[in-house]
Amino acid sequence: MPISMYEASAPRFTNMLNNLSAVLDKAQAHAEAKKIEPAVLLGCRLRPDMFTLTRQVQVACDNAKGAVARLAGVEVPKHEDTEQSFADLKARIAKTIDFVASFKPAQIDGTEEKEIHLKLGPLDVKWKGMQYLLGFALPNFYFHVVTAYDILRHNGVDVGKRDYIGTP
Repeated sequence: MPISMYEASAPRFTNMLNNLSAVLDKAQAHAEAKKIEPAVLLGCRLRPDMFTLTRQVQVACDNAKGAVARLAGVEVPKHEDTEQSFADLKARIAKTIDFVASFKPAQIDGTEEKEIHLKLGPLDVKWKGMQYLLGFALPNFYFHVVTAYDILRHNGVDVGKRDYIGTP
């Protein structure tokens, strides 16, 4: 049975973004309970050369909306990177989920061989649709989601694997 490009993308992005939003709820509750200024957690990073929590969430959202848009052949919406609170980040996630959920399977299925061109810094990269989705878009998306989770866990937020994966 061939892979459904839709099933491998839109529902996966939506599921993980919902989980990320729930993790941010726990982070906000943690900050309130421990009397930590939210900006402190939002500005945390695992290493000095890595993105902050805020940027990890922004990039995860950008990866999700970009992947489905490119596969469907529509323009990738631009979201300004102005989030400064947990509520702002949750609103960005919700906006991204709404966009991703707006696609129908017929818009994404059958894009396995579609040419995807992407500019990555100085590189001009070309993939076939399946190679792009499975070899770049999904791994990059999951990297930023798990890094956001790791930043919060490292800073004492009570989250575990079920928070990351979600419960059935």
